[in-house]
Amino acid sequence: MEVSRSGDCPDAGSTTNAACRLPGVFPNDRTFQGELDLLYIDVHVNVNKSWHNDTTEEQEREGSTGSPQAASPVDHEAPHRRQSKMTDLSTPSIRTHDSWVEHPQGRIYARSWTPSNMRSTAAPIVLFHDSLGCVELWRDFPAELSAAAGRRVVAYDRLGFGKSGPRRARPALDFIADEAATYFPAVREQLGIGRFIAFGHSVGGAMAIHCAAAFAAECEALITESAQVFPEELTLRSIAQAKEQFRDETQIGRLAKYHGDKTAWVLDAWTENWLDLEFASWSLDTVLPRVACPVLAIHGNQDEYGSTCHAEIIGNLSNGRAQVEVVPDTRHVPHRERPAVVLELVSRFAGSLD
Repeated sequence: MEVSRSGDCPDAGSTTNAACRLPGVFPNDRTFQGELDLLYIDVHVNVNKSWHNDTTEEQEREGSTGSPQAASPVDHEAPHRRQSKMTDLSTPSIRTHDSWVEHPQGRIYARSWTPSNMRSTAAPIVLFHDSLGCVELWRDFPAELSAAAGRRVVAYDRLGFGKSGPRRARPALDFIADEAATYFPAVREQLGIGRFIAFGHSVGGAMAIHCAAAFAAECEALITESAQVFPEELTLRSIAQAKEQFRDETQIGRLAKYHGDKTAWVLDAWTENWLDLEFASWSLDTVLPRVACPVLAIHGNQDEYGSTCHAEIIGNLSNGRAQVEVVPDTRHVPHRERPAVVLELVSRFAGSLD
């Protein structure tokens, strides 16, 4: 297994690595009011506008410098602007399509983005959202990814999130594995997805890992972004602080724009499960070795919800060709903070599969 790294994590061979659990592994605590705005609550951009409309000031901001990757060089010093890609006349047109997946426990909402230049044999990229996410909170990233990679992109709202049907009880503590076992099979079957590339952000990354392991014959590649592979102290501390921030009704109202009357359930499904003492033993140690496909693990070096050890563990424990990319000066949502870098990494990685 060959792993290219732009960051280091000592002895990241398993989720038992003590270095990942040390209280001082992250440089300092943060103020989370602004973090919730940037990471999960879309307060700066109206996601209902078309993906090809003018970019916002937030999207225009430039990223910081970083080192190019040895195995697949990416210019981290380039300005991270979207409009040059999206307004180029050579950019393929994107067709969107909304679907409903029927499941015994409720209806699941899905959206697909298909580029005009897609090869008929290209495996689609399936997006797995984070703990507070949904299709709408991916914003314009799926359309840009579809154009950059030349592939169909599919995103869906997990049951209980976004436009999908509600759930009454809090998910069981095996909810990450359960997504691959209970819900994703229905999504694949009813949306006609054969071979696929799994792309998951945050907890969605862990779900994508489970899907790659469960559907090893059909999963062409795995991409994780800011994924967690065990309950790191940093992760739990940040979730606890975010839980306190959500006592603010303003924050609740922003989240309710996307989840409606399911908002309280969405919050509990995130904070109460991760902070449950019985969840402390969860890890992907036994799942990652079952991943045989090529892997791209992307992680920000300032991610407040998990240190870079998670990406290193994914690279080391998976059994396929692995590429670990640690993005400098980047926190928990690289596809928003460094869109050009993420699009370049993913499109090159997907292109290498052909």
